[in-house]
Order: sequence, then C-alpha cells, then structure tokens
Amino acid sequence: MKIAIIKYGMGNVSSVQKSLKKLGYDSIITDDHIEIRQADLIILPGVGSFQAGMENLQKSGLADFLTQEVVEKGKPFIGICLGMQLLATLGNEPCKCNGLGWIDGEVKKIKSKLRIPHLGWNNVQITDNKKDFYREFDNLDYYFIHSYHFVVRDSKDATLMVTYDFPMVAALQENNIYAMQFHPEKSQDAGMRLLKKIIDQYA
Repeated sequence: MKIAIIKYGMGNVSSVQKSLKKLGYDSIITDDHIEIRQADLIILPGVGSFQAGMENLQKSGLADFLTQEVVEKGKPFIGICLGMQLLATLGNEPCKCNGLGWIDGEVKKIKSKLRIPHLGWNNVQITDNKKDFYREFDNLDYYFIHSYHFVVRDSKDATLMVTYDFPMVAALQENNIYAMQFHPEKSQDAGMRLLKKIIDQYA
C-alpha cells in the first residue's frame, strides 16, 4: 500500500510518517501530483491558520487536485487537525474564507469559559453514526490542541464527540473521507489503533 502525506507548509508531517512506520506502513511526504495520484491513500495533516492552509493548497494546485482524487474518484483520505477543518465549507481563522467544501459545515472560534486553546488529553464519545466501526474507541482519551472547532451542518457526519464545556466534533466520516480534530499520531495506543483500523480497510 502506498500512502501519500500531503506537504503544504502547515507542519507535523514527519510525526505522522513516524507513526505510520511504527504501524508497518510505507509513506511519502509529497506535494507532487503524480506521486499523490499513484498513492492508495492520502493523509492531510496540519496545524495553524485555516486561511493560510487554504492559500497554500490553492497555490500548489492541490485544492482542486485533491478534490478530484478524493471526492470524485473516491480515494481513501484521512484529515488530521487543520486537515479536518479544511474540509469544511467555511472557515473563520483569522477571517471568513472558503474551505475545500467536502463536508458541509463551518469552522468557528471556540467560545468557552475554559482555557483556549483546548489543549491536552480529553475523552471522546461515539455518536450513533457508524457506531459499530467506532465502538472500541468510545471513552478513550486523545490529544487535542485547537482554538477553532468544526460545526457540521448534518449531524450524521460526526462520529466522535468531545466535551469541553460544550460538545464539539472530535471526528468526522463521510464515505471514504475520515477526519479527526485530535492528533492520533500523538495519542499513543488509542491513536495508533484508530489509524490502523481505518487504513487496514484499504490495505
């Protein structure tokens, strides 16, 4: 299996690759369209600003290209942290701008009496959507660091939720598109198990 980790200047690609290596998967870090087309699965990690992430994807032609590969052709995809947020219709960091639009929703600033960013380990709960697949991950702890959260238009897209002082989407799935707000590569055994279960469906 060939896994392409998308390089677009938004960080944390090497830690994802190290986690994949521990799981026994070969991967490349690339922004080359030919290499991405040849891959069996695509991972879009990322940390930082929604607007900067979209600008980088657009400048390299990756925004349209990834849409063709993932949405139109159905290639398996995993989005992590900013890589999940960029799937939204709209983002607001630092101002309102368009996202990839793969999953209908808007990324909004977290409004909470608790510390922002939402930082550290927190417990997730499964939703009723695709419960059988995610059941083993219910009530496990994952590592988060984010100041914005994905508000989905259709609740069926949310698979895992996290509660700060209100419920927020922790993970999404729509067909071949999997995404998580937390960092599975930094979430020890629970994160590695989730990555492995998703990837092994396509191996």
